[in-house]
Amino acid sequence: MPLRGRDVVVQVWRLDIGRTPLYLLDAQRPENSPIDQWITSRLYVADRPTRLAQYALLGIGSMRVLHAMGLDPCVVHLNEGHAALAPLEMARSEMALGRSRHEAFTAARERTVFTTHTPVSAGNEGYDVSEIVEVLGDYPEQAGLDLEGFLHLGRTRPDNPHEQFVMTPLGIKMSRSRNGVSRRHGEVARQMWQSLFPERPADTVPIGHVTNGVHVPTWMAPRMRELLDRYLGAGWEGRAAEPETWRGVDDIPDSELWAVRNALRSEFVQHVRERSVANRLARDEPRWYVEAAEHGFDEHALTFGFARRLAGYKRIQLLTLDAQRASSVLENKDRPAQMVLAGKAHPQDEEGKHAAQGLFTFERGPAAMSRVAFLDNYSLATADHMVAGCDVWINVPRPPLEASGTSGMKSALNGGLNVSVLDGWWAEAYNGTNGWAIPGDILFDHAMQDSRDAATLFDIIEHEVVPLFYQRDEHGIPRGWVERMRASLRTNGPRFSAARMMRDYVRDVYNLTASR
Repeated sequence: MPLRGRDVVVQVWRLDIGRTPLYLLDAQRPENSPIDQWITSRLYVADRPTRLAQYALLGIGSMRVLHAMGLDPCVVHLNEGHAALAPLEMARSEMALGRSRHEAFTAARERTVFTTHTPVSAGNEGYDVSEIVEVLGDYPEQAGLDLEGFLHLGRTRPDNPHEQFVMTPLGIKMSRSRNGVSRRHGEVARQMWQSLFPERPADTVPIGHVTNGVHVPTWMAPRMRELLDRYLGAGWEGRAAEPETWRGVDDIPDSELWAVRNALRSEFVQHVRERSVANRLARDEPRWYVEAAEHGFDEHALTFGFARRLAGYKRIQLLTLDAQRASSVLENKDRPAQMVLAGKAHPQDEEGKHAAQGLFTFERGPAAMSRVAFLDNYSLATADHMVAGCDVWINVPRPPLEASGTSGMKSALNGGLNVSVLDGWWAEAYNGTNGWAIPGDILFDHAMQDSRDAATLFDIIEHEVVPLFYQRDEHGIPRGWVERMRASLRTNGPRFSAARMMRDYVRDVYNLTASR
């Protein structure tokens, strides 16, 4: 395919993920220049033309690969704006067969659905005309458009010649269905992109929502799955999207549910000890600091988890904004608590990297060195350990910038409880009995908002979470805590499973029964 005025050769790798084939595009071919080989070498590359070339390769290249393999999809689902050139390539193919431009564009739109994922400006990056011309060359003409007509598709105000070209408007304009990834995100997206539909008030903008869900078999720990196998009936995972399936959670004895939570925490604490010691040794830390990691973590202590991409709006700094208050929670010998953190900052995100540095400073403090662990090199494997082992999952994004969030859903599958801002998925999940909530209203004074939300977070932790966890009966079981675990499993299990999400897409978005 042509990029930057020259042909780029792409090889395709196939991986079979269960019954689903996954095709990967790879520009690492000797026919390509070293610069073009770099297109598929790294995510989040800093060079803007290379990022735009990635989008072109994904959008245009994917359609050409499918055509070469004889595959003709009835629905093309664009996940964010990265592949938004795909419907233009479909239209180009239709015109090559003799259809008029109007017919070709109409047919391409009818086959395309678009999911927008983020209200954060960095996720809706714009490109100057010179960058478009440099990377795409004469592709707009191949798609039946002059340059100005092409640029109109990527602008919210097409007649403004100074407005950059953005992939998200292109995806919205070239699709028949658009959606956000939670109920609140749908509301935010309608307001955010209302200018694309100037004749409509924001609440009638044609952008709906399908709330994300997580794959239950992947993210539920084997111990929890074995417990639910006994009480939810054979084959329950195949019915995970049905609320009726989870009613059997009420039949699980408190002692059994609590035993699984203790076992998962114990396994996780052992993992944290090993990882923390290895990480601190690798950083050439003092012996006393290494030993603090080896002996400090307690398999019986209330364990908090926070693991996110360390973008600024995720606000991990709220955990240590009031260091004295955070330390008082960790230093309580009668009701011990500990915290495990993990995440990665984007290489270009200075705010995120600064937040990570602040955590390392706090971790070395006297109250935290044996009670706080930051796990390096955050990965799916680390996430698997964390969502299974943590008693409480903390999520404190700046509203309304959390499109959905899924880590808290994964924790809930393992009996973890959420303390979260009412944004993204939690705004529709929280019901007063299945976790705890921090207000999700919007303040434009970010410093004031951060101070207020940090105070609310620790009010909840000190006055509700910690007392409930340590309020035990004569058998050592925290009955109130277990009841909240049960409510979380019963309500969040069916509503935030990938099975429910896919059912919603097939029924409400793909509309396959009406497809060609």
